Amino acid sequence: MTAFKNRQWIYTKRPEKLVDNSHYTLKETTIDTSQLKPGQALIKSEYFSIDPYMRIQQSGKDTWEEPHPLNTVQGGAVVGKIMAINDLHSTLEIGDWVLSYPGWQEYAITEVNSLRKLDPSEVPVTTALGILGMPARIAYFGFIEAGKPKKGETLVVSGASGAVGLAVVQIAKIKGCRVIGIAGSDEKTKYLKETLGVDDVINYKKHPSASEMKNELLRVCPDGIDIYYDNVGGYITDAIFELINLNARIIICGQISQYSGGLDTPELGPRFLHKMLYKRATIQGVLARDYNDRMDEMLEEMTPWVKDGLIHYKETIIPGFENLPDALQMLFFGKNMGKLIVKVNH
Repeated sequence: MTAFKNRQWIYTKRPEKLVDNSHYTLKETTIDTSQLKPGQALIKSEYFSIDPYMRIQQSGKDTWEEPHPLNTVQGGAVVGKIMAINDLHSTLEIGDWVLSYPGWQEYAITEVNSLRKLDPSEVPVTTALGILGMPARIAYFGFIEAGKPKKGETLVVSGASGAVGLAVVQIAKIKGCRVIGIAGSDEKTKYLKETLGVDDVINYKKHPSASEMKNELLRVCPDGIDIYYDNVGGYITDAIFELINLNARIIICGQISQYSGGLDTPELGPRFLHKMLYKRATIQGVLARDYNDRMDEMLEEMTPWVKDGLIHYKETIIPGFENLPDALQMLFFGKNMGKLIVKVNH
């Protein structure tokens, strides 16, 4: 038997607005290999995924599922190493890198059949949390299947410098679209345009109202908008509806501007529906979990793009297990570029 000191972030209080350390309790426990049942493995967490959906789950209201239960480990995806395994039939071995979903704890016992083996000699293991992980899955299938892109069409992406947005703008360029990226700083818009080849960019902080955003969108989208990939919501989305083209497709992936309050009171609300009527447009909400069983399909096309440098990616990596709650709050202030990850310092 081998024992390990384990730390866990326990979700203990529902936030009414922004989430912070006061909504969690840091707990220390012990975990050992004698607890492994057949078909299980002990994982040492190395990298934690930080995602906006975590704040949705903390709402007291049902969304796509019941609220995250209090007094349990905060859920989330993790890249880690296998420390012990109790499965004679598995091809996984001690020391293998894997993707798992044990939440915010340094060590965890997981089911072997739920693990995705990672090859660090092919691409960095952190890509399994970002550009080759859940954010890429919803970027790929949300854009391709809900967006139904055609070569030459104009796409606008809000939150374009985030983990999902960075993937969307690059997939869209590969598919031949004209791409407009909206982000929250000159550094981010410069990266989008100069490194990723986005056709035009908007720093939304310089246009802090729907009317100002509409004028800026008119400048960069003189022929209107065919596809809108929304990660943000709020007044940016309000402005978009003024400029959509006939048969436009609007993909609702995220509404991060509303997760910390105002979820049920958007600025425009149902008053945009007449614009949908005139343009015979469609709105479709998309969730990454809808495409869980198609991960291999996405990886088959996107892994070569990443390996060959056709797709770039950014990661903001915060050191320290103790900083997990603070890192989650960072998302809502736009302090990250690309995928936000916390690295454990064991």
